Amino acid sequence: MSIGLVLRGIFSALFVASVLRISTPLILPALGGLISDLAGVINIALEGIMLVAAFTGVVVSAYTQNVWLGVLAGLAVGTLFSLILALFHLYLKTDIILAGIALNIMAQGGTVFLLFTLTGDKGSSASLASGTVPRVVIPLLHDVPVLGTILSGHHIFTYLAFLLAVVVAVFLYRTPLGTHLRAVGENPEAAASVGINVVRVQTIAIGLSGLLASLGGLSLSMAYLSFFQNNMTAGRGFIALAAIFLGGRTPWGTLLAAVFFGFADALANQFGSLQVPPQWVQMIPYAATVIALVVYNVRRRRQAIERARRMQEQLHAQGTAFGGGD
Repeated sequence: MSIGLVLRGIFSALFVASVLRISTPLILPALGGLISDLAGVINIALEGIMLVAAFTGVVVSAYTQNVWLGVLAGLAVGTLFSLILALFHLYLKTDIILAGIALNIMAQGGTVFLLFTLTGDKGSSASLASGTVPRVVIPLLHDVPVLGTILSGHHIFTYLAFLLAVVVAVFLYRTPLGTHLRAVGENPEAAASVGINVVRVQTIAIGLSGLLASLGGLSLSMAYLSFFQNNMTAGRGFIALAAIFLGGRTPWGTLLAAVFFGFADALANQFGSLQVPPQWVQMIPYAATVIALVVYNVRRRRQAIERARRMQEQLHAQGTAFGGGD
């Protein structure tokens, strides 16, 4: 395929629709990670939570022949997995980074072990007749040129991801629990001094984080694909964490950052048809993540230097004023 055809594909409604679809398993865990991060308990285990939820959803839907039971089971197991992190960190006082890494390793190895036990295959669950969530065709809008292609016909998780961005924003800034959560993240001692149960709030935050990350995992195995695949998250949990900080630790910024990384992933898929080494193409989403974080940190450093300079000028002006008074 020529570069011209690839570029025409990029500037098309189908490409924009693919960006929305590919962004879904990034937006959902990123929103979850944002909640826990603002509560002062960064959830490093997003990757593992997504894996166990994706695996559970596929297996339960295959054995029950009910898609929605599979979704509920995936949400339950993923949330429970996140609460294990809360147990180790908040109650047993384990370092949250080490506990999160351990859970990620356990999820990656455990899902492969269970997959082989159930199917005899370490690669995928293709032999299981698992279900997928239905696509949503929006009446009237579906028939509108371009706009219908972009906005209609997605799986339910895609619409849920953008809806939950609104819900998370309202939750964090318009509800008492959201206010308590942010207060705990800013200063747990001060929050505790006014009667807020810090451990309970952080436990809830980690649980909500796991719930949203589970939705992201299920969107991979029961919407984006129709089966579970070994390590199918492919670092999306860590990219979601990057989206939180690139987005300035705000719901809308996190959403835009996740869509940006989804765009990079969709771009890699588009360029995959060119005669270039596949390793270069596969590198695009991860390279975009690194570059974006470098730019973000350079900007933050410049802002910190500017604030320090202004503070120094203010102190110098105050010192001059006091000196002149003497």
